[in-house]
Order: sequence, then C-alpha cells, then structure tokens
Amino acid sequence: MTQKLVIASRNNHKIEEMRRILEQGGLDIELVGTAKFPNLPDVEETGATFAANALLKARAVSEFTGLPTVGDDSGLCVDALNGMPGILSARWSGTHGNDRANLELILAQISQVPIDRRGASFVCAAAYVHPDGTEFVVEGQMPGTLIDAPRGENGFGYDPIFVPHGHEVTSAEMTSELKDSISHRGKALASLTIALKD
Repeated sequence: MTQKLVIASRNNHKIEEMRRILEQGGLDIELVGTAKFPNLPDVEETGATFAANALLKARAVSEFTGLPTVGDDSGLCVDALNGMPGILSARWSGTHGNDRANLELILAQISQVPIDRRGASFVCAAAYVHPDGTEFVVEGQMPGTLIDAPRGENGFGYDPIFVPHGHEVTSAEMTSELKDSISHRGKALASLTIALKD
C-alpha cells in the first residue's frame, strides 16, 4: 500500500514545488495537501527560527490527520537588513501572502544599497513528523544577490528579484528543473528524501 504523506501547507505554489521535488527523489508516496482536511485549524507560526516553525506545522498537522507530515518554513534573509525579513518573509508588508507588497517593500528598503552589498539567501527548513514520534529537520540555503526590478514569471514570492550565485537570471526566469536543483527548498527536500529512504 502506498504511504500517504501530508504537506503542511495551503500554498499551492509551494505544494506543487514540494510534490515535484519529492517525486523526482523517487519516493513511492502519495502526497496530499492540507486542502484535503477542511476542518484543519490554522497553525500559528510562533517559533523564532525556520526550524521551529516547520516543526510546529508538521506536529500540528500530523496530530490532526494521524499521518506522517512534512512542514516547511522558508524565507529571504537580506544581508543589508541584518537577515530580515527571515521568518517574517511572507508577511513583511503587514499582510500575509501579499507577494507584490512584500517584494515592493524590500526593493524600497534596499534602493540606496550598492549592488555589491545586496547579498541575500533563501533559507528553507523542512520538518518530518511521524505519528510514532519520529521527527527530524533538514535545512537548505540558496545564496544570491538582489536586483533593482522584478524579472521573470515562473517563480513566486521574492523570486523575481533574486539572482542565485553563479547565474545571470532570477529564480523567476529559471525553468522549474533548474530552480529545483539549486534552490533552498530543493536542497532541503533532497536531504529529506534521502532520510526517508533510509
């Protein structure tokens, strides 16, 4: 029987990306999003780190569904902003999930920062929680540089203003395959896939 694995997210972009990466890893698992559980309460992300928030989500959803769960927390850490927005990335402009407002606020905040000081990293922590008590967290990072104006249609969040190190295009201009191979979430989920196979 194929094992079910719940992805603790309502973000369809993120669910699709995680599904793609985990399937590429060769796991024989049926992945389901939290939309399959309409009565699932929202989980408040009250942790002080990406790992803490990922665990909060995975534990709560696993407890509610009785199924193994992967929760992730990710965000953009900007050097010139002392690592912010970090865990506040999705609600940096004050409204959760308003990608355009978040992106525009970051651009305004770094507008006077020279290009050689615009280093940033995407960070992802992915937590696995099983109803039997097994749990672990893996992390991935993608370093890069922020640019002045959005480019590309393939990404979401801050992807259109982020150029990964070693590349000339933004994350939003990359193919899904290329982005998955170098992204913070791709690296974290690759480690997760290896751990699950073991």
